[in-house]
Amino acid sequence: MPDIKSRRRHLTPISDGGDQATAEPSATGPLPPLSRRGLGGLAGLALLTPLLDACGTSASATPAAAAAKPTPGGSVIYAVDTEPVTFDIHVASQDIAGEILRNVFDSLVAEDVNGAFHPWLATSWTYTEDLTSYTFKLRQDVKFSDGTPFDAAAVKANFDRIAAPSTKSQLAASLLGPYTGTDVVDQYTAKVNFSKSYAPFLQAASTAYLGFYSPKTITANSASLGSGGPVDVGTGPFTFTGYTKGQSVVLTKNPDYAWGPATAAHTGPAYLDQLTIRFLAEDSTRVGALTSGQVGVARALPPVDIKTLAANPAFTVVHRNDPGGVYNIFLNASRAPLDDINVRKAIQRGINIDLDVKTVYFGQYERAWSPLSPSTPDFDASLENSWPYDQAQADQLLDQAGWTTRDAQGYRTKNGQRLVIDWPVLPPAYITDQRDILGQAIQADLKKIGIQVNRPQPDIGDYITQIYGGQTNFIDFTWARFEPDVLWLFFNSASTPQTGGQNATFIADAQLDQWTDQGRTTIDPATRKTVYGEVQKRVVQDLAVIVPIYVPETIIGVSKKVSGLSFDPNAWALFYDVWSA
Repeated sequence: MPDIKSRRRHLTPISDGGDQATAEPSATGPLPPLSRRGLGGLAGLALLTPLLDACGTSASATPAAAAAKPTPGGSVIYAVDTEPVTFDIHVASQDIAGEILRNVFDSLVAEDVNGAFHPWLATSWTYTEDLTSYTFKLRQDVKFSDGTPFDAAAVKANFDRIAAPSTKSQLAASLLGPYTGTDVVDQYTAKVNFSKSYAPFLQAASTAYLGFYSPKTITANSASLGSGGPVDVGTGPFTFTGYTKGQSVVLTKNPDYAWGPATAAHTGPAYLDQLTIRFLAEDSTRVGALTSGQVGVARALPPVDIKTLAANPAFTVVHRNDPGGVYNIFLNASRAPLDDINVRKAIQRGINIDLDVKTVYFGQYERAWSPLSPSTPDFDASLENSWPYDQAQADQLLDQAGWTTRDAQGYRTKNGQRLVIDWPVLPPAYITDQRDILGQAIQADLKKIGIQVNRPQPDIGDYITQIYGGQTNFIDFTWARFEPDVLWLFFNSASTPQTGGQNATFIADAQLDQWTDQGRTTIDPATRKTVYGEVQKRVVQDLAVIVPIYVPETIIGVSKKVSGLSFDPNAWALFYDVWSA
């Protein structure tokens, strides 16, 4: 297994075997990769709180799988640490919801780990030169599991549902961007329109969140889709046959499935007859279930156990850097005392990130330097090692900010007021990656430079109110997405939390707006690399509105009896090609 600290995915465009769209923007074929280089826990709490946490072709997790002949039939149990808040794919924004429901819902296009797009439900596509509309030619043999044909009307029904305020979509609606509607050109041709240039649309259209329900179930069951089960009717390789709250989801093979993505290793129905997802929140329980053979695959393996688990010959431990936003602490620059840039910079320098991440995660997680993961296109590697821990400099910055005196407890004061930071903790059910323990380490670091960090643990309703209302100083979350447009969500002034956006810094910066808007208007790799690189440097170095902490890591254990497991660009496990001995 390669050293985690040295692992990077350097991505180069590849051909999908068909005609790539090149300089002629209306040429039929896939849009070229948006970049020449290569959003655990919550990616958002769906309708509740998107500010919380919201590989295509890939090597199999089991190297012997390529030589073995797939065996249809059987079942696999997949143990996960988090249960989705909702199973409505258009409302959900948790990573776990997207990973589970990927098995039920297909997309217009598929993206591989090199950032290239390939046919799926769409056989080909064109786009206007200004990137304000995309026209898709659809497969004509696809049916939802209730027998309803998949066609352009279904595309329109689903995208319009996502955009409708009554749906209360957060992540999916953000992925649709400046959507204005879908034209049904003919039964199998759909034209998706936007009010302004929207370069990230193909990547968005490859995600499960822009997957498709049967129009029949939308009409009959729209209000109950979040409950999961048979009402969640898609076109995917599995059907959603059962859900027991707090325990498991049961997915059953769709025997009529014959339209897998071009990135898959086979065509036709899935090999497995049944896939069961068990919700095992306790680390020890998941590890025990894996080592005892009760489950075939387990995600979110605790870093403390990785060395021992990796030595077990009964299974393989697989690592993947999660793309998108790393685990960041966003500094609310609209609220005192973080409206002072010197205080913000002092916090950056005053957290011993290297030591904290190494200690809490036993060297299994990588310290972050940018708001983007290294596996995300247009990650700016020049930020690495650019702002080390420096307690002396942090003290000096706080002195410059006027916090020059200390009270009896050692906390800094100014004009009789203590220097206090409010940073609420999520309720226990939503805490992943031991972030509560990591928070205690950060709290202790900042106490050394005289900053008191209060960590109340409100219920989820109060937590959301505080977050959306900008009532806290720190907001922490990750956001998995294989696309640097997450920087628009994080830092553009139009992405306000009050309107479902993700700008947890609560600032409006004209330069950030210009760069993140520009990134959405072009597919030119050089331009995108430049503007997204500038954004990363400005938010870390110039404005100091963010403290990247660690790079989220998908760590999955796979029994040697399970073959064919692969990963999509979001580092989510894919089960379509999986079979079990």
